[in-house]
Amino acid sequence: MAVVQLSRICKRYGSGGPVVVDNVDVTVGDGEFMVLLGPSGCGKSTTLRMIAGLETISSGTLSINGRTMNDVPAKDRDIAMVFQSYALYPHMTVAENLAFGLKRRRTPSAEVERRVREAAAMLGLIPYLDRKPQALSGGQRQRVALGRAMVREPMVFLFDEPLSNLDAALRVNTRNELIKQHHRLASTMIYVTHDQVEAMTMGTRICVMNGGRVAQVGKPLDVYWNPADTFVARFLGAPPMNLFTVPVSGGDRVRTAAIETALTRWSPAVLAPLAAGEVVLGVRAEDLHLSVEAAGAAAAGRIRGRVFAVEPLGAETLLAVETEGGTECTARLPRDTRARVGEVVDLFFRPDAAFLFDPRSTAAVPALSRPGGDPGRAGGVH
Repeated sequence: MAVVQLSRICKRYGSGGPVVVDNVDVTVGDGEFMVLLGPSGCGKSTTLRMIAGLETISSGTLSINGRTMNDVPAKDRDIAMVFQSYALYPHMTVAENLAFGLKRRRTPSAEVERRVREAAAMLGLIPYLDRKPQALSGGQRQRVALGRAMVREPMVFLFDEPLSNLDAALRVNTRNELIKQHHRLASTMIYVTHDQVEAMTMGTRICVMNGGRVAQVGKPLDVYWNPADTFVARFLGAPPMNLFTVPVSGGDRVRTAAIETALTRWSPAVLAPLAAGEVVLGVRAEDLHLSVEAAGAAAAGRIRGRVFAVEPLGAETLLAVETEGGTECTARLPRDTRARVGEVVDLFFRPDAAFLFDPRSTAAVPALSRPGGDPGRAGGVH
């Protein structure tokens, strides 16, 4: 187990090239499962490769358990990495692939056999130990890659989008397997993904990255209910948070032809400087309802729009509407919803479920209370 500390880590390709990782400052605790989350090109995989020693660090300091690792070769960092592409040796059997790293380190034969059998049993690979990779499914190959890292018993596990090549059902199974193994091993794990479901379900904490920078770090529900800016608000959520640029009227209300709500979560002192201009109002899809009663508020906020898509998903129905101002909005509604394309509907929400963002900086406007007033919703950004 280990503490991994990244202090103002930067990566630049060439002397005058672009900065692809910019002042990343994150500490991963001992035994923590940290997820680096963000879109393609945000710098998350490059950050992981710098931790692994596969990319040089342009500036800043990487340390593991207090020891600076900037100039330590990858082979001496006591780190195991699982790649998206599996990276198995095609001419070796599963057992040989699992044992390869241990044999290179001259681990005693009895210990090699014990670790290989133990990892294979945990990952359901015992029936396949004599097979070669070409005789395995994609999921089985990924489990071999995971097992090869596990037998090393390293200080830190690194995962670079290891589930992206798997089908949906196998992705869920393998995700659950990784969660179980983290609890069993209590090892420090750093996991890169663009999949928010993986981040929310697997991570002890998540680090959302955008444009090479850290946008926000925190526990998954903290970040979900308290996004630092509009990027985090829309990236963490499926469907993404609905955002509307609207004027503040009467000091504590938003009122347009399409959108109306009281701003109950913010103090008059915070709203006063915004009263003469516009704000970005955010509402999550699951907080929208087709009736005031369903919204559970005597004086609910309202969004009016014309339905342009109805997506029945079995367990729920997604309703997509376009407001008078041309802004699209999605509501997650019960599966028995019977709206029609072309119909004009009102979507209602509790005013205390709304979010506000500064339209210039995109940063969240500080609120007095947590969204929805639900004590189960974590508060405070880490």
